[in-house]
Amino acid sequence: MSAAVPAVFEAVKIDYAAIAPMLVVALGALIGVLVEAFVGRTSRSAVQLGVAVVTLLAAMVALWVWAAPNKGVTLGQSMSIDGPTIFLQGALLLFGLLGVLAMSERFGGSSADAFTPMGASAPGSVQEGAATKAGYQTTEVFPLALFAIFGMMIFVGANDLITMFVALEVFSLPLYILTGLARRRRLLSQEASLKYFLLGAFSSAFFLFGAALLYGFAGSSDFKLIARAITTNSSMMNGLLLPGTILVLIGLLFKVGAVPFHSWTPDAYQGAPTPVTGFMAAATKAAAFGAILRFTYVAVEAGRWDWRLVVGIIAAITMIVGAVMSVTQTDMKRLLAYSSVAHAGFILVGVLAFDATAIGGVMFYLVAYGLATIAAFAIVALVRQGGSEATHLSQWAGLGKKHPVLAGLFGLLLLAFAGIPLTSGFTAKFAAFAPAVAHGGTMGVVLVVVGVLASAVTAYVYFRIIVLMYFTEPAEDVAALTPSVTTTVVVTVGVLATLLLGIVPSLVLDLAQQASLFLL
Repeated sequence: MSAAVPAVFEAVKIDYAAIAPMLVVALGALIGVLVEAFVGRTSRSAVQLGVAVVTLLAAMVALWVWAAPNKGVTLGQSMSIDGPTIFLQGALLLFGLLGVLAMSERFGGSSADAFTPMGASAPGSVQEGAATKAGYQTTEVFPLALFAIFGMMIFVGANDLITMFVALEVFSLPLYILTGLARRRRLLSQEASLKYFLLGAFSSAFFLFGAALLYGFAGSSDFKLIARAITTNSSMMNGLLLPGTILVLIGLLFKVGAVPFHSWTPDAYQGAPTPVTGFMAAATKAAAFGAILRFTYVAVEAGRWDWRLVVGIIAAITMIVGAVMSVTQTDMKRLLAYSSVAHAGFILVGVLAFDATAIGGVMFYLVAYGLATIAAFAIVALVRQGGSEATHLSQWAGLGKKHPVLAGLFGLLLLAFAGIPLTSGFTAKFAAFAPAVAHGGTMGVVLVVVGVLASAVTAYVYFRIIVLMYFTEPAEDVAALTPSVTTTVVVTVGVLATLLLGIVPSLVLDLAQQASLFLL
């Protein structure tokens, strides 16, 4: 019997207004590639920064003017432009803007301070020395960051597994490259990049395998049709549902650094250029949790009783491991990496509540954590000893006596990470934990208890750093560099957001709650 052929070919419907922000970012990234090819070396850095900033600001305008009023499912049902998509895309654009501003920091030098002048050269080689002497600049970091943001924006709105996988690769590949471009400790940076790449490939394989199983179960990769197959219970492939869901979730949980898929996190955070670390910590977590929310709430929500316990165990272990391991760290960037792991567990508690208020709480948490994290890593990049970043905790001794303003700002951000009242961290944790207690049943309550205990452990870590900065004798030859306007803007925005979202969170929290409805 011959296969049925549609009588009329149906063209894919595309709402260009709804996807305008993504098109703007993609265009800006392509312009950045052309700038690399045709603009002279002396002026390339300023041009690239200008292109990146203008692109991200234009995308914000397009998001507000065109995308927000034109919500719907487009691109052949593969993209859902709804409340969570609009909110998270706005957050990603803001993180991207702050990230590229931090990447442009020079501290009075001729090239970007954090990045090697020639990424393709071997550490300590003649080529690298010649590139440094010639004043080469790694300006390709700006279009790479734009490509990463482009992929993340698709990721949070993807309405089927194929689109989600393509977006996953689009934003992952630039991050692998950016991780290996550190100016100092080049071997550590390249090792981190390689480890991130290899483990990322494994996670992509898990995602693909899971997507194949779900396709076998539902006969489609579309989230709506997967959900329909679960509710009708008419598939003869019911045995594929649970393993397919778990494997897809493994691929997504890798990106947020959940245990036991977190092993890349401390190495990548430590080895990457510090501005990239801040950008990656904020934006990647926001994008990955946006995808987790859509996949769990839209595609497999009806079957959550089969896999919810597994993810709940992962959330508990993630909080415990992140908190305990942060106590043992002596490097500031690795400490913040394990702090990021613990925060991934906290956010998972909100995800597992399965309520509309939980969606808003999780999105608010991502914004609050992201802004504080970018600012914290921007401050870490300022503390130097002998021309290199002073990331060992002993080097931060007495920093509050030598640089009280800088130490005070960093201390405030640490208080936010600890969840101290009147900071964004407290409001964020409450917004994520309250739905879990109200709607998560016994497991939700247990996870909140574990989260509170883990928060107490991490609070000890943060207060230890504050004590180190203010109540110990200053380390020799450690000083904080004077930031440029761009880094000042990054730190100021992060600190102000930490205060405002803690004192008057209603503006952003209400916006997140209003944007918590997924379109099918």
